Amino acid sequence: MRRMRDRKKKTAPLLLLCASVVLLLLSTVGSTRAALTYYSENYAMEVTVSSIGVTLQENGNPVSYRNYLSDDWSDSGAGELLADLVPEGETLTPGKRYAESLSVFNSGAIDTYVRVILYRSWQDSQGNKLTALSPELIEFDLAEDSGWVVDEKASTPERMVLYYTKVLPSQESTPALCDAVGISGDIFREVDRISVEETEEGKIFRTIYRYDGCWMNVKAEVDAVQTHSAAEAIGSAWGVDADVAADGTLRLK
Repeated sequence: MRRMRDRKKKTAPLLLLCASVVLLLLSTVGSTRAALTYYSENYAMEVTVSSIGVTLQENGNPVSYRNYLSDDWSDSGAGELLADLVPEGETLTPGKRYAESLSVFNSGAIDTYVRVILYRSWQDSQGNKLTALSPELIEFDLAEDSGWVVDEKASTPERMVLYYTKVLPSQESTPALCDAVGISGDIFREVDRISVEETEEGKIFRTIYRYDGCWMNVKAEVDAVQTHSAAEAIGSAWGVDADVAADGTLRLK
């Protein structure tokens, strides 16, 4: 966890939390392992930040949260993400979808706008980033007509940026931004080499895939900004030009 240092500056208050998960993916063993990291960056705050808060929800349950109370971030917590992704007794199988609902709960006392950034990448067993496998092989099934939109300009194969286009009232949740997550069956096409072994019975062919011994790394990052002077707040905090309609709906330029 990174330590938060309070600073005062004439910018919009921004709250950030980050949850990450690492899933073990092997050709012979499809078990999973999950871990959570959580931090806040050093962002400037105004008086109204004393009431801001955000919670990442997984399948309707809080998985990590951070709320600014009085003058510190002591009201925070973190847990495991995707801990129950694969049913007991099963293995993680490429081509199969696993139910995964991610949403944001406004745990603060003021209305906010929220943004989620989903990161996906591959790592080797030592934690080094791999580029041999495309991040797009890790797939999220985004929910339709949920109020969430993807910022195509800011998104890359490794990073998907989503905005909730409506005001998120205090103590309410957004609809789920995704319904499921999985690994594309196309990963089976990623063949590294085929080995041949001569035996008394004949030749044995073994296919070595690029994902052998690799880790799937997924991270969800949540931001919240105040609704007061929303266009300016969003531009200052997120660097995004947006129009705000009379009903509070956001439209990215």
